[in-house]
Amino acid sequence: MATSSLPFAQERRIAELAVQRAAVLSKAVYNSKVKGTVEKSDNSPVTIADFGAQALIFASLHKNFPNDNIIGEEDSGDLRSNQELASLVFKAVTEVIYSNTTGQSSSSESNPSNELGVINDETEMLDVIDRGRCTDSGKGRVWALDPIDGTKGFLRGGQYAIALGLLVDGVVQVGVLGCPNLGQDGGVLVSAVRGQGTVVRPLSSNFSTLPDPSKVTMNPITTPSDATFCEGVETGHSNHDIQAKIAAGLGITKPSVRYDSQAKYAALALGEAEIYLRLPSSMKYEEKIWDHAAGSLVVEEAGGAVFDMYGDKLDFTTGRTFKRNKGVIVMPKAIQEDVVRVVGEVAVEFYGGKSSL
Repeated sequence: MATSSLPFAQERRIAELAVQRAAVLSKAVYNSKVKGTVEKSDNSPVTIADFGAQALIFASLHKNFPNDNIIGEEDSGDLRSNQELASLVFKAVTEVIYSNTTGQSSSSESNPSNELGVINDETEMLDVIDRGRCTDSGKGRVWALDPIDGTKGFLRGGQYAIALGLLVDGVVQVGVLGCPNLGQDGGVLVSAVRGQGTVVRPLSSNFSTLPDPSKVTMNPITTPSDATFCEGVETGHSNHDIQAKIAAGLGITKPSVRYDSQAKYAALALGEAEIYLRLPSSMKYEEKIWDHAAGSLVVEEAGGAVFDMYGDKLDFTTGRTFKRNKGVIVMPKAIQEDVVRVVGEVAVEFYGGKSSL
């Protein structure tokens, strides 16, 4: 069967190109002197790259799939109240839209952004950013986007990911992760379609084309003690002390790898580690679906399994956040029984049973 005739072939292609274009913007912002960082109500940072990447990707989705709904992390509130910041974001967006691979300005008639969508002025950009306000993730086609997952990692030059997933009736069917600082020079683009496996490509500065893909699978370990953990850097996103107890229960002695963002999902798919634990620091915390939609499918299609800390599948039908899940555990299918058992025992000990949700 030709690649173009496979289910979700066009969705995958547009998602990959859109994420790749957003990665071009994120690299440009990181290398600039002004990143336009502001603090959101939850004390997390947001930058020109977050707003710009969301604007670019939403423009691509609306251009190609105008009837689809979108759930996005950011909104335009901070930009509407800060004209200077809005202008900086628009400048970054237009420089990417109207640039070619040599970095020189090119006409809109010949530019590859024709396929991915353009943004003509600041007012349109703000409206585009606000297209991600959907709250119903369980019906129809819904895209879930984290434009810069791991903003703190982005700011320090560490790992971050541009994460885009497509849900159909609450099931993730397409997942794309752009990880500019992972793997080879220039980063990687990792994508999956349900039932079709996971592939990796180099991230290209020419966002009109996609480099040739290579199929990837998780490391084929069969014993939990052979695993390496991939943990989050930020303590507010996971409980490292409890994870140490789980490591002891599984007989894992190798030092953990710590990455920001959904780059952890990509790292597992690429064989850099085998187990990812994200256990809550507080039971009040609700995971956001855009933090796991793309990554969970990338790992599953690479031979992995994804559950919450009580051993249940992630339920993407509950809106913008997970209402029926706490924590996330990721591992190769061959060791999932042991990992789910040990994590579940520790979860009950430290957090109580699932009935406490």
